[in-house]
Amino acid sequence: MGKRRSRSQSQLLNSLTKKQKKHLRDFGEEHPFYDRVSRKEAKPQTCQLSESLDTSSSESEAESEPEQVSGYNRLLATLKDVSKEDEEEEEEEDSVIDETEINLEDGDSDISVEEETAVESTDMQKNAALPADPKGKDGHGPPGTSEESPEEFTDAKHESLFSLETNFLEEEGGGNCSLKASQDPFAQHVNKELKEKEIQAVATNPKTTHQLKWPILGQLVFSSRFQQLETFKPPKDIDLKSLHLQKPLESTWIKTNSQFLSGPPKSSSPFTPLQKELFLIMNSYRDLFYPERTALKNGEEIRHVYCLHVINHVLKANAQVLANNSRCRSRKLGVGDDDDFRDQGLTRPKVLIVVPFREAALRVVQLFISLLEGDSKKKIIVSNKKRFNGEYGSDPEERPPNLKRPEDYEAVFVGNIDDHFRTGVAILQRSIRLYAPFYSSDILIASPLGLRTIIGGEGEKKRDFDFLSSIELLIIDQADIYLMQNWEHVLHLMNHMNLLPLDSHGVDFSRVRMWSLNNWSKYYRQTLLFGALQDAQINSVFNKYCVNVQGQVAVRNVPMTGSISHVLVQLPHVFQRMEAENLASVIDARFNFFVNKILPQYRDAVMSHTLIYVPSYFDFVRLRNYFKKEELNFTHICEYTQKSGVSRARHFFLQGEKQFLLLTERFHFYKRYTIKGIRNLIFYELPTYPHFYSDVCNMLQASTRGEEAAWTCTVLYSKYDAQRLAAVVGVERAAQMLPSKKNVHLFITGER
Repeated sequence: MGKRRSRSQSQLLNSLTKKQKKHLRDFGEEHPFYDRVSRKEAKPQTCQLSESLDTSSSESEAESEPEQVSGYNRLLATLKDVSKEDEEEEEEEDSVIDETEINLEDGDSDISVEEETAVESTDMQKNAALPADPKGKDGHGPPGTSEESPEEFTDAKHESLFSLETNFLEEEGGGNCSLKASQDPFAQHVNKELKEKEIQAVATNPKTTHQLKWPILGQLVFSSRFQQLETFKPPKDIDLKSLHLQKPLESTWIKTNSQFLSGPPKSSSPFTPLQKELFLIMNSYRDLFYPERTALKNGEEIRHVYCLHVINHVLKANAQVLANNSRCRSRKLGVGDDDDFRDQGLTRPKVLIVVPFREAALRVVQLFISLLEGDSKKKIIVSNKKRFNGEYGSDPEERPPNLKRPEDYEAVFVGNIDDHFRTGVAILQRSIRLYAPFYSSDILIASPLGLRTIIGGEGEKKRDFDFLSSIELLIIDQADIYLMQNWEHVLHLMNHMNLLPLDSHGVDFSRVRMWSLNNWSKYYRQTLLFGALQDAQINSVFNKYCVNVQGQVAVRNVPMTGSISHVLVQLPHVFQRMEAENLASVIDARFNFFVNKILPQYRDAVMSHTLIYVPSYFDFVRLRNYFKKEELNFTHICEYTQKSGVSRARHFFLQGEKQFLLLTERFHFYKRYTIKGIRNLIFYELPTYPHFYSDVCNMLQASTRGEEAAWTCTVLYSKYDAQRLAAVVGVERAAQMLPSKKNVHLFITGER
């Protein structure tokens, strides 16, 4: 068998380039750069690898193999038949694998990080910080970015060890399994019973709201589509015991969170003031939208507290299942005879964490390990940890040493910024299984692009979204970055959340909760949405898809001073309001207003060196086509422009050879180049990030040649830009610039 496999491997390697061989040796699959799944001219070469193997390590096969069995017990019985001698032989074989040998079965590699980064250094220099799937003309990413990688490693060796069906609660380390339904927020939430009349009335009931002001979070808007709306205020002091944390979180949380605490751990509060108020809302199982999460200030502080909530939820849910397993075994009672044993959903995954980059996923997993391990001498079992650190970590030396970017840029684009990934995490008491198959996982960590490639679209043969059917906790972190990647992936994900699965996946229906069988899971799902700004698209997701029975809480603080106060150059700011009948007609109204009112003022040669800042790529394409049709003297830079084209456009614009320069917002987000030679500035639309307004305005001082008196800045806006306008000029001035006070109210409540 070994000779046959070696012969097939050698034939495969001869057809690959040197670069492909290195990536194949490191990761056990072709580099995503060469993956052409979405194109029709060629089939992915990686499919040939899976056909030549005796045991495939792809995610789909690792998941479908165990799930095809009608019951879990039959599967686990077959897994237990493996003798200890065979297991020892497999471990010995794995331990003596040479570093240069390709392991196509499990994809493990001991190649050093320096060698791994050398393979991808060329691509990193060409496409550093570019989005993996920006929303362009054809829906694909820029050249050289990845889409779906069909070969994907999953851990199939520890299935029985982490199975909830055959394990039982250990009295020593299992924690409290009674959950005290009268007090524990988790038990109150999952045991809450809804009636058919209440569900039918949700679509027609008006949303009831109530505003409260908290000391740290500020202005909160409590809302609910169910009749009862309950609000509360945070207590001054908080005790860990009153939060009903599962063991060992009461002891491990203080050490894990010590970097944010001031004073000795015993005397100070276990939470920061911000963490305390956030966790009180999370622990009440209400939906939460917090639009003031920034990577530079409170990003890690927030990540710590939602990871605590995730681990607490998973440990309680698993403890309930394991405790019921023990009760069934001790009482010798059939599971289907008692509704008290309904303790799970249609599929095992309970938590979905959506993060933009692999670095964020790495930090989340590290927090999970820290929360379960703490300062105890006994280390927890973490399978595939070395592989995970290799694939999700990064080498600090791979970043250019002379790269100077703003602090917020460095905070966002730190570590491994690959945005195509997905992985499963299984937790059983004090053990963690990384790379678990999706249907054997408790927690799924993925990027929007990674989920989009597995969910698929209408008409695609290979697609799967059953693993989203029983998600009880959805966390979307850094939602503002997805506006710069591809917001359509987020909408596609939300449209497939909590749908009835197409396959049973071996579930025991007698253990499934009734509200999950009734397809009411979306009313029990808690959604935590974190971002850095108030945006209409993010507000729309929160208002449309969050229908938790416990209600919703949104932070709605209005900016009193806008980002215009950070402009360092002296120039007149002219805000021109355009009229639009409705939101759907804003795009055409803005284009016509620009072409007929604004552009004629800048056609003269005197108004040269004009930069036009365009947030939307579709508006950019429309303007570029119009400029070509009118034969205007212009150049353009977008996220798809090659490095040579960017240098050429910047040179022509600086020297005055090109009168206009079209610049997209996403190019500025991913590159942060300083454009020199600007004399006239036009914001075709208000920027998505408020501080981008001051960043672009301050570019005028990059090359001062005594033309300060002739500088101009023109901004186009409409009444539907209330949120962005208030973030730039402040809420008081925005109220004067808008046609009615109703728009200010819409900004505060987010009901746009």
